[in-house]
Amino acid sequence: MKKLKDRYKRFKQWEQQPHQVAPLSDDWHECATCGTRYEGNYCPRCGQSAKIGRYSFKNAFLLYLDVWGLGNRGMFRTLRDLILRPGYMIRDYLRGMQMAYFPPFKMYFLLFTLSLLVDSGLNIQGVNRLDKTEEESVENVQKETASQETIDRSKIKSLSHEKKKEFAKEELKRIVDSFFEWCENHSSLVLLVLVLLFSCPLWVLFRHSPSLPDIRLSECFVAMVYISNMLLIYNIVPSFLCFSDRAESIYKVLILLLVIIPIKQLSGFSYWSTIWRVPIAAVFLAVLLLLFVTISLSYVYVVVIYL
Repeated sequence: MKKLKDRYKRFKQWEQQPHQVAPLSDDWHECATCGTRYEGNYCPRCGQSAKIGRYSFKNAFLLYLDVWGLGNRGMFRTLRDLILRPGYMIRDYLRGMQMAYFPPFKMYFLLFTLSLLVDSGLNIQGVNRLDKTEEESVENVQKETASQETIDRSKIKSLSHEKKKEFAKEELKRIVDSFFEWCENHSSLVLLVLVLLFSCPLWVLFRHSPSLPDIRLSECFVAMVYISNMLLIYNIVPSFLCFSDRAESIYKVLILLLVIIPIKQLSGFSYWSTIWRVPIAAVFLAVLLLLFVTISLSYVYVVVIYL
């Protein structure tokens, strides 16, 4: 038991320890690209690493990873730290340690692409989970087309007030279904927009935090993008292991609770102070979105009735 406590204590100390940069080499090198003679790890003239030597399969593989943005060790370090010390890693990045970690937006789109590959068959069962979504989309389009064919839009003005109300309700239902289908097909863009919107109330509640007392709105947005990357990493797991729909839904709900951990580590507040702030920010955003949707649908309803 004592060993476990010691390991946990060392782990907590490691969590708060910023990334340590490798010391400069004392050896002298001559750059193969520009011919500059220098002391250190990188050429001060062209930036080429001193480790680059003759061509090999290892170098070819690393160059291939560089094409996809994976060759930098910061990618793997960022994946590790987002799982083990997410809030502290984001804090270090916001304080200027940006060369040590992978850029948040680039990482977001790479992880989202990986999640699409996993859903399309790169999983333990080789099942294309996107086919079901495509079939449902085709069925929705067919239903929408059939409902539109039953109503002649050119005769809407001649309908009675009650008929117009029924048509308006059907039109609203069609718009809502189309909106949710569009959101499902453009989930990456929708998630980025939600992260941007959620950053605003979150920044208001955390702008005077102990760790970052002068945090800016833009920094809060970057932090939320990194937290979204963390959630994407965890959400790839049920897709790769082919969880059932119910198990996957329960898993994703539980994963959302992990948002508390990076925000707590980043802000420096206690868990209780973080727990009551995050739901308030979420409720505030939900109210604003609900108000916007209600006003938009009410406008459409009124326009349809009084054509």
